[in-house]
Amino acid sequence: MDVRYDEVLQPLREAYDNGAAWRDGISKEPWKLVERQAFRDRLAPGVRLLEVGAGTGQDSLFFQQQGLSVVAVDLSPVMVGHCRDKGVEAHVMDFLHLDFPAGSFDAVFAMNCLLHVPNRDLPAVLAAIRALLRPGGLLFVGVYGGAESAEGPIEGDQHVPPRFFSRRTDEQLAGFATDAGFDVVDFHPVDTGRGFRFQSLTLGAGG
Repeated sequence: MDVRYDEVLQPLREAYDNGAAWRDGISKEPWKLVERQAFRDRLAPGVRLLEVGAGTGQDSLFFQQQGLSVVAVDLSPVMVGHCRDKGVEAHVMDFLHLDFPAGSFDAVFAMNCLLHVPNRDLPAVLAAIRALLRPGGLLFVGVYGGAESAEGPIEGDQHVPPRFFSRRTDEQLAGFATDAGFDVVDFHPVDTGRGFRFQSLTLGAGG
C-alpha cells in the first residue's frame, strides 16, 4: 500500500476532532504510565520537552507537573483546545510542519502517534524531529506493532472516519530510527494485555 501522509492527514484530523471528548475521559492504562515515567526518569529537571501527537494533553500535563517546560502539538484543533484548557502551551501542527527552530528541545515524546505516518514519509518525519533536538536530546517513540508489516485501517476502529495505521516489525522500526541518525538507547516490547503488542523505543540524538 503506497500512501502519503498528506493523503491521510484530513481523515485523521476529522477522526480525532470527533473523538476528542471521548478520548479525554479515558484513563491511561497502567503500562502506559510505566513507560511515561521511565522516560521522565531519563530527563534532567526543567528540560524543554515537545510532545507530538499530544491528543488532549494528559501526558503533557504530567510532564509539566513534573517541572518540565512543555510544548504540545497535535493535528486536531479540538484536541489542542483540550490541551490549552489544561494550561499547556499547545499548537495545531502536523508532523510535516513542525514549525520550531532547530535545536529547540531537549526531549520529544511521541506516544501512539507515529503509527499514523506512512512508511514513505516516516524518514522525513524522524529527520524533522531529530532537527528539533539539541545534541544529546532524547526521543520516546511508542507504537503498536512488531508482529507484521502492514498499512491501512484496522478492523474494529471506533473512530469516524476510520484511521490509517502503519504497523512495523521491530527490525523495520529500529532501521527507520538509525537511518534517521538516532542511537537506540532502549527498545523493548510491552504486552498490553489487550491482544496488542507495543513497541517502546528511547532514541538519542547524539552529541
